[in-house]
Amino acid sequence: MGETTVKTMESRTAAPSPMVDEAPEAPARTRLHTLRSPRRPRIWFEVLLIAVSYWTYSLVRNAVPEQKAQALRNADWIWDAEHSLGIAVEQTVNHAVNSVTWLIVSMNYYYATLHFIVTIGVLVWLYRWHPGRYAAARSALFATTGVALVGYYLYPLAPPRLMDGHDFIDTVLVHHTWGSMASGNLKNMSNQYAAMPSMHIGWSLWCGMIICALAAAPWVKILGILYPTATLVVIVATANHFWLDAVGGMICLAFGFAVSYAWYRTLPHQLPQLVEKNDTLGRPLPRFGPGLKTSPSGD
Repeated sequence: MGETTVKTMESRTAAPSPMVDEAPEAPARTRLHTLRSPRRPRIWFEVLLIAVSYWTYSLVRNAVPEQKAQALRNADWIWDAEHSLGIAVEQTVNHAVNSVTWLIVSMNYYYATLHFIVTIGVLVWLYRWHPGRYAAARSALFATTGVALVGYYLYPLAPPRLMDGHDFIDTVLVHHTWGSMASGNLKNMSNQYAAMPSMHIGWSLWCGMIICALAAAPWVKILGILYPTATLVVIVATANHFWLDAVGGMICLAFGFAVSYAWYRTLPHQLPQLVEKNDTLGRPLPRFGPGLKTSPSGD
């Protein structure tokens, strides 16, 4: 009596502590996989990349030996080939449009300016509204431009307006319009015999395809179709290119998209529109993009 009864737990079988299996570590993302994954582009990097790339492109393009005699021979061959194919109508188009002053002057300015304005505009649009697709589309454009340099080196070609004895009209010289690096006082700053392939077509068709694939409004898609079509007419009417130069530009663009596809394993429009942003520890934050805001976790 008075003893304190101690109830031992010896008779109880201690429940075995469950084995906690550690979750297998996710395979480390390789550097290659990281580079291939859609990421939010950084504005400072993109501006610097575009500026340096275009400067390099212009430097290399203008450093290619002009090879005037060979370029003129190649132009004669192209002209003869187009006659054989029944598509040698550049001279007719050139003379017809040149007879309408307001139209040809407009085309001269179109040729000199929209080539840059529209391309940069599409890049900005992609950056702002389709960040997940931006890098793949930009890579296609850069690869297109890069392979064009090979064409300028291997196949020097005079534009129709510089051919001898074929009566093409250099519309910039005749109408004294500003802006062309290929005529007038600026001609010595540009390689005159780098007509094949046409990057006016390569870039404008890139713009048109991106717009048609990604724009929501039907009228914008129509503009995407009209822009490279109008550019084709302009390059011929101003006697800066043959039809076959345009074909060369299309082939370069096909190569550019092939390079982009090989790297990203899909076409730009098939990538996600928006991308995740990681914090400083590499943890994903909520998706962000136009009209979306990130917010701290928790309610």
